[in-house]
Amino acid sequence: MDLYLDTAELSEIREIAAWGVLSGVTTNPSLIAKTGRPLEPTIKEICQVVQGPVSAEVVATSAPEMIAEGRRLAGIDPHVVVKLPTTVDGLKACKALSSEGVRVNMTLVFSPNQALLCAKAGAWCVSPFLGRIDDISWDGMGLIREIAEIYRVQGISTRILAASIRHPRHVTEAARMGAQIATMPARVFQQLIKHPLTEAGLEAFLRDWARASASF
Repeated sequence: MDLYLDTAELSEIREIAAWGVLSGVTTNPSLIAKTGRPLEPTIKEICQVVQGPVSAEVVATSAPEMIAEGRRLAGIDPHVVVKLPTTVDGLKACKALSSEGVRVNMTLVFSPNQALLCAKAGAWCVSPFLGRIDDISWDGMGLIREIAEIYRVQGISTRILAASIRHPRHVTEAARMGAQIATMPARVFQQLIKHPLTEAGLEAFLRDWARASASF
């Protein structure tokens, strides 16, 4: 599974990229707005740091406007993946852009049928929102499992990007259910490496070594 950061904060991206495990980044208009920086320079700089897929989302709502905006976003850097909403106009734009060789991330996916339609329109990946589904007492992981099964049975190569991840267990379960990508906030990414037994074990090793070395 590829691990992405869901952020537009360059400090967070640089920190996690230094670990050597970051494959990409997802952004959206809200995340870009929080940085207080202009969109295009921010996306360009993120691409330079990550050197992997960086999702940049359109704000247009009609297909012709989405296509035009998607082309502009794709022109920022070869690593840009254009993010479109899962609507009828989004499907139209996805078909047009993917036919031109632009990678498309279809976002706000909440059902297997939506994921199937997105794949048929040529999406490079689909983004089911696990946390938001769980919030309304539905089964977010069940959705990942169903999409993965449909794609496998039908021989569909569209990737599943698990989004709206709230905690480390979401990452584990999404990997088990067949998602090829998981995107998460920096807070969750940092939690993936932490375990109290690792910390306790390291402390014990260092304590024992300090005692032993004192007798040399």
